[in-house]
Amino acid sequence: MAEAIFNDLLKQRHLTQEFSVASVATSTEEEGNPPHPGALAVMRAHGLDASEHRSRPITAEDFAWADTIITMDHANVANLQRMAPTTADQAKVKLCLDIFPDRQGEAIDDPWYTHKFELTYQELATALPAWLDALA
Repeated sequence: MAEAIFNDLLKQRHLTQEFSVASVATSTEEEGNPPHPGALAVMRAHGLDASEHRSRPITAEDFAWADTIITMDHANVANLQRMAPTTADQAKVKLCLDIFPDRQGEAIDDPWYTHKFELTYQELATALPAWLDALA
């Protein structure tokens, strides 16, 4: 959902040439799989289509080209910091809701487990424009 929302923001703001976005996983568990049907349904309801997206694990190349790596929860932060090739790469890893001072340290729960796909969408739709403002 985050990649689709962020790419939509880039289109709306005419910034598609300024940013590259990739949604990647911290494990190979879902490699090659499409997004969860619940995520696809919520995105469709909001006019987004991620049906062609397929899960893939993060690579050293992703760490190399990324200036910022936005994560959803504490497990992602810990996994990515452990996997980061360098200390500088570790510093790129940010918790999504940390963009808001009053939500520092809060995670976005994985809707795979909670099935609250709309809540996840709303949290991302609130946080990602703030990230874009900060990064632009």
